Amino acid sequence: MRRVGYVWGMALTLTSLSQIPALGFDDIIDVRAPSEFAEDHVPGAINLPVLDDAERAQVGTIYKQDSPFRARKVGAALVAANAARHLQGVLADKPGGWRPLVYCWRGGQRSGSFASILAQIGWRVELVAGGYKTYRGLVVEALYHQPFAGRLVVLDGNTGSAKTALLARLAQRGVQVLDLEGLAHHRGSLFGALAGGQPSQKAFESALAAALIAYDPAQVLVVEAESSKVGNCRLPASLWKAMQTAPRLAISAPVEARAAYLVRAYADLVTDPARLGRVIARLKPAHAAEQIAAWQALSETGAFQALAADLMARHYDPRYAKHRARSAPPLEDFRAESLDEAGLDQLADRLAGRIARLQGELTNG
Repeated sequence: MRRVGYVWGMALTLTSLSQIPALGFDDIIDVRAPSEFAEDHVPGAINLPVLDDAERAQVGTIYKQDSPFRARKVGAALVAANAARHLQGVLADKPGGWRPLVYCWRGGQRSGSFASILAQIGWRVELVAGGYKTYRGLVVEALYHQPFAGRLVVLDGNTGSAKTALLARLAQRGVQVLDLEGLAHHRGSLFGALAGGQPSQKAFESALAAALIAYDPAQVLVVEAESSKVGNCRLPASLWKAMQTAPRLAISAPVEARAAYLVRAYADLVTDPARLGRVIARLKPAHAAEQIAAWQALSETGAFQALAADLMARHYDPRYAKHRARSAPPLEDFRAESLDEAGLDQLADRLAGRIARLQGELTNG
């Protein structure tokens, strides 16, 4: 596609997700309504709606109940007013060489109208042919219709073994990591909800697809052991199957060390006893009333480390052991006596060394 000046009517045809970052647009603008943007959008896009949710509903009602002509007239006036607001606001300081990529739902009137105004100013604006629907199709193709191509290594270990913290330390040491809990904004257990809630399934998939295209498939990619769902976000089947058959590096640590780590990692729950009590109550289907009451008592008295240790001993560890009994043994076990900052740094160094050797084995083998 030629990019000498701007010819109105030309649109960028996306054939792969890697095109978007590779083309180096200054900004990606999603002109859909805020609710559409909130459900999912191209990672990194900003929302400059040309019709907000109420206006979009208003135009749609006029289109159906009155006439398409009047709907277009009302819609055009609203688009012009909103475009003026964006030009006088967030776009006011954009330079003459600014180069944005604009999209709406299907690459139709909303993005076309806004891009036309930007082009008349002289900015080198481009549209996404087919809009968000084209982008979404590429995400689905990448995650659900293509086999997973990465060289996965799974970081395994019982609850409280600091796997997420170790992933961050491995990334600092130059190891490729895939933080599924970070993408899903959830710590992966019944107690794992975070403030702000989780992204939609579509938004999670967008973030996951964007992360995967940034990786070098020839290099090992380390991922934390997870179930097929992280909170409410489902993993694509190809990734989940690859995780089940990938070599595992297992972390082990004493219950006391894991409990101390959990109290630090779940500080938001420790400082909100009412919320912690509600989460404990959700364990009622799996445990006797007396056990739930005992855990509630530990929470109410502030005995959080004892609570974490007992939850692991009576709930989490037995379930992990049952699951692992059906799996192949780990490639190697890494024992840590402490999971404090120094202990985690030492453990990350050991893991990074083993991963480097594994990378060499895979490359030479």
